Amino acid sequence: MGYKKASDVLPKELVQIIQEYIDGDYVYIPRKRGSQLSWGEKNGTRQAFKERDQMIYRRYINGASKAKLAEVYHLSLKSIERIIYKEKNK
Repeated sequence: MGYKKASDVLPKELVQIIQEYIDGDYVYIPRKRGSQLSWGEKNGTRQAFKERDQMIYRRYINGASKAKLAEVYHLSLKSIERIIYKEKNK
């Protein structure tokens, strides 16, 4: 979420009306219905985790131990097991 100066994006009259209700504070304006993004879609984090999880599963299938994968990816053994289970059941 980014901040924008109201006077840079809104008409002067609208800024004055808003100031009648809230003067000098922050206001959150939610996205319009239907244009919301899921977590990680905007900055690519979701895709990066998906690719990481697929790589973990491939390395596991090719013989890497769960303990070694946990060490390499700096994750708990439980997290590695969860990723393997999820990828296996796709």
